[in-house]
Amino acid sequence: MKNLIKTKWFIYATYLLLVLAALLIGFVLLQNNNTLKNVIVSFFEVAENRTFDYRQALQVIHKRPLPNKDIVVLAIDDASLETLWEKYGEWPIPRNIYGDLINYLEKQKPQAIIFDLMFIKSIRSAQQGDKYLSDTMNKYPNVYTSMNFDNQPSDVRIPIKLPERLAVNLDNQGNVNIAKKYKFTNCRPILSEIMEGKTSIGMTNILRSNDGIIRNVAPLMLYQDKYYPYLTFKAGADYLLQKPDNNFKIDKNSNLLVIGTKIPLTTDGEAILNWYGPSGTHTIVPMYKVIKDMENNTAGSFDFKDKIIIIGTTAMSLHDTKSVPIQEGVYPGVEVHATFFNNMLDNNFIHKTGIIANMLIIAGVIILVGGIVMLSTSTLFAFLSTTLFGIAYLFISYYIMEIYNLWIPVVLPVISILAAFALSFLAKYLLKARDFEYQYKLATIDGLTELYNHRYFQDTLRKQIDLSRRYNQPFSLIIIDIDFFKKFNDTYGHQAGDAVLRQVAKILKNNSRTTDYVCRYGGEEMTIILPNTSAEDALFNANRICKAVAENPFHLTPVDKVNVTISLGVATFPDNAQSPQDLIEWADKGLYYAKEHGRNQVGRY
Repeated sequence: MKNLIKTKWFIYATYLLLVLAALLIGFVLLQNNNTLKNVIVSFFEVAENRTFDYRQALQVIHKRPLPNKDIVVLAIDDASLETLWEKYGEWPIPRNIYGDLINYLEKQKPQAIIFDLMFIKSIRSAQQGDKYLSDTMNKYPNVYTSMNFDNQPSDVRIPIKLPERLAVNLDNQGNVNIAKKYKFTNCRPILSEIMEGKTSIGMTNILRSNDGIIRNVAPLMLYQDKYYPYLTFKAGADYLLQKPDNNFKIDKNSNLLVIGTKIPLTTDGEAILNWYGPSGTHTIVPMYKVIKDMENNTAGSFDFKDKIIIIGTTAMSLHDTKSVPIQEGVYPGVEVHATFFNNMLDNNFIHKTGIIANMLIIAGVIILVGGIVMLSTSTLFAFLSTTLFGIAYLFISYYIMEIYNLWIPVVLPVISILAAFALSFLAKYLLKARDFEYQYKLATIDGLTELYNHRYFQDTLRKQIDLSRRYNQPFSLIIIDIDFFKKFNDTYGHQAGDAVLRQVAKILKNNSRTTDYVCRYGGEEMTIILPNTSAEDALFNANRICKAVAENPFHLTPVDKVNVTISLGVATFPDNAQSPQDLIEWADKGLYYAKEHGRNQVGRY
């Protein structure tokens, strides 16, 4: 029984190791086949990203996390676009209006004014407005504006060298390769008076996932072998540090550090955003209303004191919209900046588990589901338990993201649950089949000689008589006894006697047909049931077996070698008997005759 239990657990452990080995082999093969790897990785990446979207959507429904009320989006919305276009007769509006807007807002002492607008090139007809805007921006240390990198060829636009003050120093101690996705060869410059002045400048580059949805933002990017900050990363870092600082560090765990804020980065240098809600979740103030208050020289109904003001377009006709992973699915770019800044203030970015953690999770669900199936006595119980575990895992993955901002995988673990359930059932039934085979062997096979045992012999003999009567075909029985067997035990010991039994049994099996039944009758006696065999054929086979035993040297010990002979008795049904007992008695009389007449021969009564 102990051996049987050990065998069960050995098979189960082997099954688990095979599954895990298959996963490992699959992973290695994918590393060596880029085409297959790209297809499979892309499929699972898109599917896993969708599970992220659903979890984020549920968080939004539950209104967790909450947006920071100090972040205000000053929006050029559809109403502002129409109103300002009508008022100034052109779009973009004159840049001196932005200069006046900055002065107006600064009177209320905001924490920061961040322009998600690029002031590209000077407008020849309004150069005074450009200069006024530049001078105004450079006057205030809390004003930020944006520019953009790209990969335009040099014959379209010659790459320029950016001022040293715009770059940041990075101590990268983690497994982060920013250059893989965020290395650019060209840039779209803004007004030189702004670039060469004191205004803080950040980049607005965002790359979408494979399905076109923005989930990640790179805080830093590479241009001409120097690192440059994302617009709201620059503003957020200054806000948290309470002063401008161009020195940053990525620790060994791939966290970009800003005092107590840790921004977990992917291997490509991206931060995964934690979304607060649909468009309009942050405080939105239409720009046309603020400009009206400014021109009327009134305080207005909006209090911008200590606020982080992010200025950008939300009008659909200006086409600055992004696909995002929450309900409605469309976000103005300025609200993406608001989300990033909010994540920095709350230390609220999403952290994604790595390959090792994912493999441990997958191994864990395989072991758990395999254990449920293998140890349960009811198929229904195993099915319901596995189903409930799968549902529980989905809930766990959601709450882990909501509470701990941790993105654990869903797609591969769920597939692993299904695969483990199916394979465990297969292994379980194979094990049951093996148990049945093992129990059957215990019931029918003699442990010493590995011949069929006495019980099996009696059952088979009765069946052969029934078959012989039904189909009117003879069958024969041979009974064998080892000559002088007692002397082997007395002379060489019982182990030598066992060795003789095993070697005689092996010769009998080797010299019998696959359709014959070679059995141990008891003690040193053995039998062979020969289906569809006449008396003459049985005598021929018996003599051949007798000769084979006599000619074969037997090894009792490493140094002792002896000759062994056998005596045989033959009987045939229905020629000699009509019942199993009579047939055995008839063959036994033949055996007695062979012993009485010198042994090492075949006797027939």
